[in-house]
Amino acid sequence: MITDDQRWDHFSAAPGCPDYLTTPNIDRLAMAGARCDNAFVTTALCSPSRATFLTGKYATRHGVRNNLTAWDPAQTTVFEPLMTAGYDCAFIGKWHMPGGVPDLRGVSRFITFTAQGGQGQYVDCPLLIDGVMTPRPGTYITEDLTDFALDWLAQRPQDQPWCLYLAHKAVHHQFEPPAHLKGTMDNIDLSGLPPEAYAFMTTLDRNVWEGTVTGLQREYRRYLETLLGLDEQIGRLLDNIDLSNTYVIFTSDNGYSWGEHVITGKRWAYEENTRVPMIVAGPGISPSHPSQLLLNADVAPTLLEWAGAGALPEAQGRSFAGLLAQESSQWRQDFVYEYFVDFPYNVPAMQALRTDQWLWIEFDSDDDPQLYDIGDDPHTRHDLRSSQPQEARVLAARLAELGAVIRSGGQV
Repeated sequence: MITDDQRWDHFSAAPGCPDYLTTPNIDRLAMAGARCDNAFVTTALCSPSRATFLTGKYATRHGVRNNLTAWDPAQTTVFEPLMTAGYDCAFIGKWHMPGGVPDLRGVSRFITFTAQGGQGQYVDCPLLIDGVMTPRPGTYITEDLTDFALDWLAQRPQDQPWCLYLAHKAVHHQFEPPAHLKGTMDNIDLSGLPPEAYAFMTTLDRNVWEGTVTGLQREYRRYLETLLGLDEQIGRLLDNIDLSNTYVIFTSDNGYSWGEHVITGKRWAYEENTRVPMIVAGPGISPSHPSQLLLNADVAPTLLEWAGAGALPEAQGRSFAGLLAQESSQWRQDFVYEYFVDFPYNVPAMQALRTDQWLWIEFDSDDDPQLYDIGDDPHTRHDLRSSQPQEARVLAARLAELGAVIRSGGQV
């Protein structure tokens, strides 16, 4: 299950979650398995991140560098090795990659949407159901996608292993909750929003394209309500999943800033954007809180290991199946973040190195590099580049080294 624009700390079992947000169904999954609090995306943007989930590759390698560059239908996705291994697969939900909706190989059911450039709409969203555009009047998209997922699970051959890829629109703007939840967050105290935030920072040039121009507090309340509606539908799906014989991964395509650095939205290399929820449950996975750096590029290799299927060609991520089963302790100590210019958003292209302790960011612009000590400064408010020149040099060299590995197609 992949949500959209959901921050890593926005479900109630997560450390740092605001006390006014309660998500009992996501929490139920978290209590049953591994809550991975150090999970990240390699590009904090819808299309590149989704392509990375499917291919196990960085945007540099799969080619979907932003929301404008087309998906190459020759790319091999996780579904093809699964199909070869005998799995029945379904893709239900948000595709949102330029180049047209492909004839997706390896799936028996492909349901997506093309409204609003592939973003979809919360109410009455037409669905492309196995190639047939179908009106869906009177529907709310989070519930509708869940209905299709449950129908597929009920009707598919029961003697065949399966993989369901459910990609929600929620909680992407326009942040429209189901009718019964709208207004439920109107009276919560938002004094805990970042100190640098203010109501109409949403109209700044760097933020105006994010669809939040009616004001920070109003949009944030609707975001929370939309998230509550998402949690309800996750509960419906979990009610029909047997975790004793089914692996479940719950995550998001990127995080979202709500005022940090005077930003609304994603794209930047800061924690609020790159860090995502990652909950994994299923056979042999005990309740735990692993601290290793996991990536969206790791999901496809993990699914394939669980399935006993062949590996994806050119995958750069690695399976964390052994790590969660406590069979392996060797893991990455750092990773590279990359972001390419995405018109019309006023965000410079950038590369970053994230380690267990440090975040080093370099911009393809006149902006100076930035250095943050994540342990002491988790909200990245204090740039230490000038006061820690040696650390900056070490991290810059490592970014150059690891970046070259990624561009050449190496595993990270």
